[in-house]
Amino acid sequence: MSGFWCILFLGGWLAWSGGADGPGAVIRIDLGTIDSAVSTALNESDVLQKMAEEATKKKPNAKPIKGISGLKVKDLHPPVISLALSPGLGLFMAVLTQMTFTGKSFIGGNVEISLTANLTASSRLWQDTAGIPRFSSRNCHITLISVKTNLPSSMLPKVTSKFLDSTLQKVLPGLLCPAVDAVLNLVNAKFTTMTSEIPLGTAGTLQYTLLNPLMTSETFTELDLKTILHQKEGKEVDIPIDQPSLASLPPKRDAATQLVLSANFLSAELSILQTSFNLDISNNTVLGLPPLMTMMLGALIPEISKVLPPSQPLVIEMQEAKAPVMSITPDKSFVQLFSTAEFQVSPSDSAPESLFVLDVHSNLEVQFAIEEEKLQLSLGLHGLSRVALASSSLGMFDELPLKGVLADIVDVACVPSINSCE
Repeated sequence: MSGFWCILFLGGWLAWSGGADGPGAVIRIDLGTIDSAVSTALNESDVLQKMAEEATKKKPNAKPIKGISGLKVKDLHPPVISLALSPGLGLFMAVLTQMTFTGKSFIGGNVEISLTANLTASSRLWQDTAGIPRFSSRNCHITLISVKTNLPSSMLPKVTSKFLDSTLQKVLPGLLCPAVDAVLNLVNAKFTTMTSEIPLGTAGTLQYTLLNPLMTSETFTELDLKTILHQKEGKEVDIPIDQPSLASLPPKRDAATQLVLSANFLSAELSILQTSFNLDISNNTVLGLPPLMTMMLGALIPEISKVLPPSQPLVIEMQEAKAPVMSITPDKSFVQLFSTAEFQVSPSDSAPESLFVLDVHSNLEVQFAIEEEKLQLSLGLHGLSRVALASSSLGMFDELPLKGVLADIVDVACVPSINSCE
């Protein structure tokens, strides 16, 4: 097996690096990806709006604000978020928020107070007892930048001062700091999903666990993961335990989250799915194939034409003889399949009869892509590296004339079936 790693960038292009084969996965989460996750969680969850509504609800024993009653949040602008990674620690967050409060003044008119505040908070990236990465907030501070009101200028000094002293400095921490915790919990939910057991169809399951302590640099956070594969019966799939040093991995590219998977791991995952690659192919079941009849065999291999049953339909049973192997090279990636193709006569009035069995080794080129946050592998036939007669009830014959038909069968029938499993 090739000693290369598959490196998939979520930006949509593929690179490679030399190194020992290993069972793990490495995810280098770019700051931009974290920024996007935090911004999405903050905006889509309406967490600030909910916190604002809660913070301005009338509470028992709360002192009224002199000159203002019925305080409510009228408008809340989308926050402007700035993030920075702290090496060895975690995440630093600055959130610029603009909002407008409304209420009633003692003279009976509506009061509007618009303010701009800046929240700063640091969060630690750590590992919980279940081995799941977590962000937890620390040191949340609120700084008031500006306050504007529609109150008459003669009332501004006293009421604004009272409002700032009695309300804003108390309301805003209770409004914004819990919002940081809520957003980080939404981001943490993605870590929980990442380390949850993932079904591989009905063939088995995949799970990631942290292999090494978390590492944070100024530009990305790195998670070194162990991949655990189970067959549907519950048996764990053995993956070679050699883990490459981080020095053997490629350098982190700018503005991309990087997923690094070993060829050993991808081969092991394909081995779980290999039974679903088996396929029975009969006449007219797949468009694009020649008529699968005994006369077709007789035309390709004249030496067996006299012993073939005349004008009988064929069934070709494709089965995987051993586990597929993934190889990754500087230019292309391939999956090698080791199959048997059993040609059977299928009379309408009796059970199928085996004619011969061929060993077929197929090289499939691999294309990688990310769809809906999942790694997708798309395979295409590159060629057949081996076609050999394994057994025959018709005697020995030259099997090479069947190579073209087998290539068509693999290309038109087998590969689309495998891609549907992937």
